[in-house]
Amino acid sequence: MFDVKYVDNKIYIKNVKNFDLEQTFNCGQAFRWNMDKNGVWQGVANNKHIKLYHDNDDIVILNSSKQDFENYWYDYFDLSCDYNAIISELSHNEILRNICNFGSGIRILKQDTWEALCSFIISQNNNIPRIKGIIESLCKNFGEKCEDFYSFPSAEKIAVLEVEDLAVLKCGFRARYILDAARKVSSKEIELNEFKRCDTENVRNQLMKITGVGPKVADCTMLFGLYRIDAFPQDVWIKRAMANLFPQGLPECAKNHPGIVQQYIFYYSRSGNLEL
Repeated sequence: MFDVKYVDNKIYIKNVKNFDLEQTFNCGQAFRWNMDKNGVWQGVANNKHIKLYHDNDDIVILNSSKQDFENYWYDYFDLSCDYNAIISELSHNEILRNICNFGSGIRILKQDTWEALCSFIISQNNNIPRIKGIIESLCKNFGEKCEDFYSFPSAEKIAVLEVEDLAVLKCGFRARYILDAARKVSSKEIELNEFKRCDTENVRNQLMKITGVGPKVADCTMLFGLYRIDAFPQDVWIKRAMANLFPQGLPECAKNHPGIVQQYIFYYSRSGNLEL
């Protein structure tokens, strides 16, 4: 689908299709990516920090070794998936065709399960700038400093804290939910590593044993932290969009990729394309 070149400590993803950095990082699936005034994005995942930007039809990655790109970032950015083929399949429905074309550069990021779970607990009844601020504060206060960034704190690190310790985050009622999630994960009451062997409904039910985790947070965790593209998270935006666009449910052509469709619909509706 594309070529990868390694030149002068830079990684060039040549002629990559269906990968727009702004759409992918600003569609509400991840919260540790930010763009500077020069159009360069930087973020942290799995204790790795990189910068990347568009150069015409290429994406250029800085601060990454060839080994890290091939063993981690290639999979993280879902580069093995042919999104053009998915969009072609979805385009059998005229409404979906327009929605997919609008957000055709979105890719599902394969994030760490614990980070996704914790991040979407924080996201409840919250806006994206504030979510980002709370997560950044969580990392600075409880993560490990690695050069000029902070790692996402492990469940084990958070589990030994008390609600009062999280007051610095100014996350309100979510502090209690974060602690309950951390304690259940660190004690193996909720075994995240076993989820890959379980069906989606079982995983959803297990996640909902955590205080404050309902169907939406559980489905976000599955989609973005486990790459369960059969999950279809529904927040107020998606519920309104579905009532407006697909009151009878998703069309048949979307049944193989509901999670990816969800991101296209979310991005489309949040960009002001619907009267909701």
